[in-house]
Amino acid sequence: MADRDRIVSFVNTYLGSAEVRDSSQNGLQCEGRAGVKRIAFGVSASLECVRRAADWNADMLIVHHGLLWGRSQPFTGPFKAKLEALLGAGMSLCAWHLPLDRHPVVGNNARLLALLGARTLKPFGVYDGGTIGFKGVLPKPVSIGDIAASLAIKLDSEPLCFRFGREKIRTVGAVSGGAADLFPQAVAEGLDLYVTGEVRETVQEYARETRSNFVAAGHYNTEKPGVQALAAVLEKKFAVRTEFIDVPNPA
Repeated sequence: MADRDRIVSFVNTYLGSAEVRDSSQNGLQCEGRAGVKRIAFGVSASLECVRRAADWNADMLIVHHGLLWGRSQPFTGPFKAKLEALLGAGMSLCAWHLPLDRHPVVGNNARLLALLGARTLKPFGVYDGGTIGFKGVLPKPVSIGDIAASLAIKLDSEPLCFRFGREKIRTVGAVSGGAADLFPQAVAEGLDLYVTGEVRETVQEYARETRSNFVAAGHYNTEKPGVQALAAVLEKKFAVRTEFIDVPNPA
C-alpha cells in the first residue's frame, strides 16, 4: 500500500508544480484516507467521474481539471454533491492542470505530438508568462486528412479542420484544451499545423487570411493523454492499481 502524501509530493516534484503560475490549485484538493491501493484517473472532476471512481473503490482520484480554481465557492448544488461523494468514499482528489500540460514526457502536449509521431520536440506556446506547449517535426510529410484520421482513432474524437495552408504537413505545434488564442503564435513561427482542443468563431477566417492550418480535436479528448501517461508512471512507481475513468465529452 502506498502513502497518499508521498504520491502527492512525488507528482508535485515530477511535474514541477512549484514552477508554474496557475489558476488551479495543483496537488491535493480533498483529503481522503492515507493508504492508497487504487488510483482512478480522469480529465475532469465531474460528479459522474467522482461517482464512478468511488464505485471502483478508488482511494484517490487524479484529474486535470479539479474543483479549486483560486476563487471561493459556496458548498451548494453540484459542488456540494461532489464533495459529499468524495468524503463519503474516503477518496482523495488531486488535480494537476498546467503542470500536466507542459511536462516534456507525460504532458498532454508532448503526448499529442507523440501520437502523431513527431520528433525533435521543443517548447512552444506562451501562456500567462510561461511556455505550456510543444512543437515538433514529423518524419515525413503527411496530409491534414491523415492527421485528423489518426487523432480521431487515437483520441476517439471528431477533429474539426481548417485547411488553408500547406497540403503536406511537416511541422506541428500543439497546445491542448482551450488554446485557440495561441494559434497566432503557430502562424508567427511558420508551423505547418496547429493542434488544440477547442475552436473560436474567429479561427476559420484567421486561418484563411494567413493561409494556415488548424485542427481542433476537442478540449476533453486532447487532455486524455496526459492523465493516462501519468497513470502509467504512478502504477510503476508505487505498485498501485490504476483505472482511467472515461466520461466521453465531444467538447
